[in-house]
Amino acid sequence: MIFKLFLRPYDKVVLHAGVYEEQVEVSLKVPVEIVGLGKLGDVSLLVSFDQQCPTVRLCNLVFMPAWFSPVVYKTSSGHVQLDNCNFEGCQLHIRGPGTCQARFCSFAQGSSAHFLGVAISLMDSCEFSGGDSASVTVEGAPVSERNWAFKHLLALAKTFNMMTSNGSTEISNQGGKDSVGAGSHVNTPVEGVNTMEDWNKQEVDWEANWAKQKGGDGLLSSQDGTMIEEDRMETSSESSEVDDEQDDEKSTCLKLSYDQHGLAHLSKADTPDSSAFPALLSLSAELQRDAEARDLAASVQGCLLRRCLLRDGKGGVHLCNHGQARLEANVFRGLSYAVRCIQNAKMVMLSNEVCGCKASGVFLRLSAQGLIAENNIHSNGEAGLDIRKGANPIILCNRIHSGLRSGIVVLGNGRGSIRSNQIYGNKEAGVYILFNGNPVVSGNHIFQGLAAGIAVNENGRGLITENVIRQNQWGGADIRRGGDPVLRDNFICYGYSDGVVVGERGRGLIEGNHIYGNRGCGVWVMSSSLPQLIGNHITHNRMYGLAVFCRKDTESARDRGGPENFNEERELMAWESDIDSEDERFSSRRPITVALVENNCISHNRAVGVYVKSSEPLNVVANMVNSNRGDGVSVIQSAQLTRLVGNCVLCNGWTGVTVDKECRVELRGNGVYSNNCHGVCFRGDGLIVENDVVGNNAVGIRVMDNADVKVLRNRVQALQGYGISVKKRVRGVVQENLIYQSLSASTKTPIRTNKQNLECVVLNNSLLTPRSQALWVLDNPPPRPHNSNPSSVTPTTLPANLTITMTNRITASVESGCHNNGSIFCSIL
Repeated sequence: MIFKLFLRPYDKVVLHAGVYEEQVEVSLKVPVEIVGLGKLGDVSLLVSFDQQCPTVRLCNLVFMPAWFSPVVYKTSSGHVQLDNCNFEGCQLHIRGPGTCQARFCSFAQGSSAHFLGVAISLMDSCEFSGGDSASVTVEGAPVSERNWAFKHLLALAKTFNMMTSNGSTEISNQGGKDSVGAGSHVNTPVEGVNTMEDWNKQEVDWEANWAKQKGGDGLLSSQDGTMIEEDRMETSSESSEVDDEQDDEKSTCLKLSYDQHGLAHLSKADTPDSSAFPALLSLSAELQRDAEARDLAASVQGCLLRRCLLRDGKGGVHLCNHGQARLEANVFRGLSYAVRCIQNAKMVMLSNEVCGCKASGVFLRLSAQGLIAENNIHSNGEAGLDIRKGANPIILCNRIHSGLRSGIVVLGNGRGSIRSNQIYGNKEAGVYILFNGNPVVSGNHIFQGLAAGIAVNENGRGLITENVIRQNQWGGADIRRGGDPVLRDNFICYGYSDGVVVGERGRGLIEGNHIYGNRGCGVWVMSSSLPQLIGNHITHNRMYGLAVFCRKDTESARDRGGPENFNEERELMAWESDIDSEDERFSSRRPITVALVENNCISHNRAVGVYVKSSEPLNVVANMVNSNRGDGVSVIQSAQLTRLVGNCVLCNGWTGVTVDKECRVELRGNGVYSNNCHGVCFRGDGLIVENDVVGNNAVGIRVMDNADVKVLRNRVQALQGYGISVKKRVRGVVQENLIYQSLSASTKTPIRTNKQNLECVVLNNSLLTPRSQALWVLDNPPPRPHNSNPSSVTPTTLPANLTITMTNRITASVESGCHNNGSIFCSIL
């Protein structure tokens, strides 16, 4: 009954220890201050207040719900200041243009604060715990009407903003490159591998242990990476043939120069190390280059939550229906979710800690927007950040780590700009994009994950650029099942499996990446996929540089992203029925119907450079394939046409190009130089046209078994073997080739044939003998490959200043048209 006494404006009511209860709602019609005497908890109010005056201050009170309403305080126009109050099992309602400032208050036993259409309200150093719903709900766009306190609260909020900005700048200036954050003690990542030397030391130890276990030193067949199948063609006959064909006059061997070929610039690429990694930008640097993020960081509107603790309940902060909030330096711990932002709501979230959530830490959907920067998001049960249904936040300079699922998930037409974050130590993909998710992922360091670094599945897209993706257990980037991203200018290195995996029905533009030091393949491609690999450096990987396979994925072993739970609160969401219009961000990308490997440097890998076991067509164009330990290019299976055009295959540990039986392959305009065995070993069906095969340690072009092949207008020099060797039951034509003699006094025939084989025609080939070393060069045209389209190069003409000797012509009856088994190339020639 005390609150029904006559109160004059700005009276101060002091309540002594006790419990005060009102049976009906109390209206506060004049400004008043109500203070509890004694310690906090001595004065309890079972009262429901309705503020109808300009201002009220409440201090040192405990609020509990009255019997008729859970709402203990509400205002829709005035300003209320709450200092050192406790709310137990009740609600605080503020409706715009009303405002609130709460300091050092506790909301326990399911208490919550609701803000509807507020222009500004501040909650500083408060604690929320034990709720069965969101602790703070912000709903509705800020109203345009302002009360008297608005400008004062706005000025106070801006001083908070300046303090936070200065603190963030100091931390970013003190932090080193790839640091985990100043003053953090939560799950600091272990020391990483920074150089190829460090990695090689680990590799030596690892190989030694493997050799002890297996008793051998061959290629590894399993280490959480690509299975290397022993499909290599038999080599005993090749070795014996090389021995038979070697000449004793090595001192007079004249080598053709090929250094001026069109891909010489790719052979000079240096191996990058940690010094080449793009540095993580500080928040201040990011804000300087992004006007939208800068405006968001400076904005103060809606509800401001600062230095609060939200713990042990269902939800932290819920924003909806155009609501706005700013969350600074709060701790969200042990909740079902920390922040949910939906229905065109907008938030600014700076320097918070989000940990131990049962579901996702921060959840955005239904066109939500905002800035999420410099937060520590870790140890959550689902994704650290979950972006879906048209949400489009800016995510900068966060640490997202140690999650029980993925770091960031973008799906259901979610977008967003994800930049300069450290994403590490998550049990599933660092960034997982699917169901038409289409973010920009740029300048992040994604490392030490227990699955893929970035996974793009189920028609996911995205622009993924200038990230450092390293030391992940599975593929650095994993693309499959309709995934179609742009993967550009990333460092994908030191992984414990493959660098890039393009699985079943994967697509995407993979361009300008450095892919090196991975224990599996550099790039693993399934033949049913349609990627474009352009301008990448694929080097120093433990297995193949590029491997193209036709076998099906084993879902349990190859689903690198991990099975994410995408149903909010266990409700099935039909993404297919909720797809918005297609994002046109990448509509300018050229469509393709055949997988393309173009202008890559594939070098110093510890097995074959390019390994093809495919059931689909493949174009391999203008690549540098050099210094790999195995073959340069090995085509083991090619049910449809594989085109090798304009490549340089140089200094590989075994044969330059090998083609197995029943493979359909076209070699055109390539340079095959100085490989440790044969230049080209061909057992399949196809074309070998206008290539330069020079300086290889065995036979230049070796055609054998039941090959059906046309060998036309090539320039060939073999240092120790025949220029061209045609063995067994080969069918086809060997015509108009130029054979450069490497030994001036050699009497060996430059073309070896099987005289009993009447199905192969050898016509109009030329043997070239030099007059001097100075004139012994490839010219007219210059060494292949050329910078221009190889198919447009004019046919080879005889160089000047050379002695020309025509080889013996072998005549044979050739059936008109195609051979009986239907070689597809006869009609072309």
